[in-house]
Amino acid sequence: MSDVRTVVTARGDRIVYDDLGSPGAVTAVFLAGAGPTRAEDPVTLATGEAFAARGGRAFVPDRLGRGESTSAGPIGLEAQLDAIDALAAEAHAPVILIGHSSGCALAMLAASRVADLAGVVLWEAPLGLFDGGAPAWWAGVREAIDDGDLEEAVARYMVGMPPEWLEELKKSPAYPQVVLGWVPDGEALTEVEERGYSDVLASATAPVVAVYGTETFAGMAETAAAIADAAADGHAEELAGAWHSWEPEAMAERLERLV
Repeated sequence: MSDVRTVVTARGDRIVYDDLGSPGAVTAVFLAGAGPTRAEDPVTLATGEAFAARGGRAFVPDRLGRGESTSAGPIGLEAQLDAIDALAAEAHAPVILIGHSSGCALAMLAASRVADLAGVVLWEAPLGLFDGGAPAWWAGVREAIDDGDLEEAVARYMVGMPPEWLEELKKSPAYPQVVLGWVPDGEALTEVEERGYSDVLASATAPVVAVYGTETFAGMAETAAAIADAAADGHAEELAGAWHSWEPEAMAERLERLV
């Protein structure tokens, strides 16, 4: 069972999250990418439950502006990093940041801001995979957002992804406004590529584990290896999972070994 809790950031944003496990335990803070609300994400919830059963603690939040988490203003990268800061502070214990997809870039940027960091786990970071690089890709998405063409912005954001993902998203009542909540992701991916992995992870002395699934997309293993090489204590590993989603028990076991 989980407790539903709320933390308010210094900016006044309200982050709602599921709290699983015992206070004081090493806490896994899950950072979703441009994906579902926590209520629509049974894989992450099951992972948090499995990690809690192994003696850890897990925070599974709704990302800022998504689900029950509300924003007091425009949602940008700094606001999202502030939300991560607030969640990490609520743990009152060592924290593992777990990024999924574009959430990996958020985790990498947040790592230097977490005072008691036990590790960073990155699942299939989509870095180094955009034609022309993330800055050029994001500039195109940002242009469509600024023009008010949110459908085009979604299409540009999801370039290279399986077409059925976009068709499924179109069924959501949040489409196409959902792209406004992806601004931190685009800005984070851009910053990480512009600065370089080594610079972003320079102050991360805790282990950085870049993982990819047993069935995955082209380039994911190579990106994981590059991130691992850039970290002081980096590891690139294959983990049970398929097509951008991990197996909950496998991830929980890896987090337990990290602890």
